[in-house]
Amino acid sequence: MGSFYMDCNMKILISIILLWFASFALAINTKTLAFDEAYSKLFGHHNIHLSGKDRHVRLLLDRSSGFGFISSDMYQYGLFSASIKLPSDYTAGVVVAFYTSNGDVFEKNHDELDFEFLGNIKGKEWRVQTNIYGNGSTSRGREERYFLPFDPTKEFHRYSILWTNETIMFYIDQTPIREVRRTETMGGDYPSKPMSLYATIWDASNWATSGGKYKVNYKYSPFTSEFRDLSLVGCRVDPIQMLPTSSNNCTVSNSDLMATGLSVMTQEKRKAMHTFRENFMSYSACYDTLRYPEKLPECEIVEAENRWFKENGRLSPVTAADKRIAVHGSIQRSIVALARSGLCENLIIESMEELTCRDYFKSFL
Repeated sequence: MGSFYMDCNMKILISIILLWFASFALAINTKTLAFDEAYSKLFGHHNIHLSGKDRHVRLLLDRSSGFGFISSDMYQYGLFSASIKLPSDYTAGVVVAFYTSNGDVFEKNHDELDFEFLGNIKGKEWRVQTNIYGNGSTSRGREERYFLPFDPTKEFHRYSILWTNETIMFYIDQTPIREVRRTETMGGDYPSKPMSLYATIWDASNWATSGGKYKVNYKYSPFTSEFRDLSLVGCRVDPIQMLPTSSNNCTVSNSDLMATGLSVMTQEKRKAMHTFRENFMSYSACYDTLRYPEKLPECEIVEAENRWFKENGRLSPVTAADKRIAVHGSIQRSIVALARSGLCENLIIESMEELTCRDYFKSFL
């Protein structure tokens, strides 16, 4: 089986890391709005189910269409957050996205901040990807990809994008997983124009799973992604003039943003972020020296991360497995004991190729 979070008592080991992350969690005390109060349908109008006083939104993908919605307002900086549960079973070719963009307004020089969730074949896990575009810099993608230390199809987890004039931060369950700090050399590559919030589910069979090898199989449809507790905290702008609707609105939104606690990177949160990245990041454009011989200006090379990656920014198969479940000596010893016990005999450690648990741990046994 390909999923490292679904079997073999691995949950016990991963929970050690999750509990460590949780010790740094901050409550997000932001107002949530009903769907009709803050959002409108974008496409696939029939593929939506609302419940919970219209605060629980189900997005469907079937043979006829996917579904997408957009915020009613555009924002100049803000916090965009939602609790999301992904489709289960066979989801190859399916992409669920939670992102900000202004592509409808600035077609040739748009900005974008992405959470993209990439489906997989049955028994293998979802992957999550973050990306940043500024001023139409689509030729300079800044992708990062991660494994998840939990099953995102079993329960809701919170995903948040924080965007200020100085910093972009991506959070999972209030643990920061990525920080991009604005530098002068980034120039227009740093997103700075007003953006709307989007959520979509769609068929990306041509690229999403193993480069398009595995397609969406509509035998398993409808694919349902659930969103709830959608939160928008930011400075609303006039869609015509692209200026704040009122100076007071921006003052209030900035105050609300600070009150969430997510805009401040403490030493403890930074440690939690590095722990997540060292354990679960599987690709980073910052370490892709084939694609970018001269590193992107905002990249900070962290040796604890850099040592895991090959020149193409990806992990080697054994490194991927090692990185995901045996980074720290205590966890490694626990897994070796697990391997010796025979409990993980049928486990497949998914990376760029498949390794059985027993094969991987031969060197330790």
